[in-house]
Amino acid sequence: MTAKRLRFASHREVPQAQNFRTTGLLRGFRAFLARPQGTAPEGDNAGIGPATRLGSERDKIMASKSSTSNTAQPARRTQPVRQSITLELVKAHAPHAAVAENLARIFGISPVDYAAVREGTEEHLVRSANTLRDDLNDKAMAIHLQRIVGAFVSSAHGAATFYGTKVTAARDLTAKGANDDRDEDRDGPSGFESKAERARQFAAEMGLQAFALMAAAEGAVHAYAHITGDDWKPYEPPAAPGAGISRQSADAQLGAFG
Repeated sequence: MTAKRLRFASHREVPQAQNFRTTGLLRGFRAFLARPQGTAPEGDNAGIGPATRLGSERDKIMASKSSTSNTAQPARRTQPVRQSITLELVKAHAPHAAVAENLARIFGISPVDYAAVREGTEEHLVRSANTLRDDLNDKAMAIHLQRIVGAFVSSAHGAATFYGTKVTAARDLTAKGANDDRDEDRDGPSGFESKAERARQFAAEMGLQAFALMAAAEGAVHAYAHITGDDWKPYEPPAAPGAGISRQSADAQLGAFG
């Protein structure tokens, strides 16, 4: 009977010992997790514990930079400087009389009667102004003629710059044609023009057109001086008002209109 009780008592104490060991392991594991760690553990403990805080610090730095850039003052927009188109600028780009004469002679193009075009344009504008004389005052006539003369000068300037680009293209094609190793740049079949020859011919025609439009622009400028008594100048828009004008001044200026 005593032996049976001892065996029974030992049998009941075994689970209690196991529970104590399990509880001790859990406490040790929890204490390990609660222990502060500066970096992620390595070796057997890899994957357990907090990671470094470098990522969070880097995020804070990037966030501060982003907020700084967003609050930066926007760059001021500067208005591009527009070059005034004058008759002198046209003459600097268009072919002069000697070049126009050579183009007409070498390429077989009808020459331009510069004087006739200039005088005809001047007479035409003078007759047009005399027709409007009774209906426009001096200021309105000057504004009207200023716009018309500006159109003549702008047209001549566009033709002169276009002529310059075509001359450059013709020179490039001619230089390529001098290379014997480039079959595509050689002269065409007999009886047909090559690409370089067509480019030279087209540039010559554009040169004479620019020369004629320059004569018309010069006649328009002379007509303006004859009618108004002043030299023609290209239109220049007024400068934009400064940004420093106060609100009170702006209201006062607007109030002047009633």
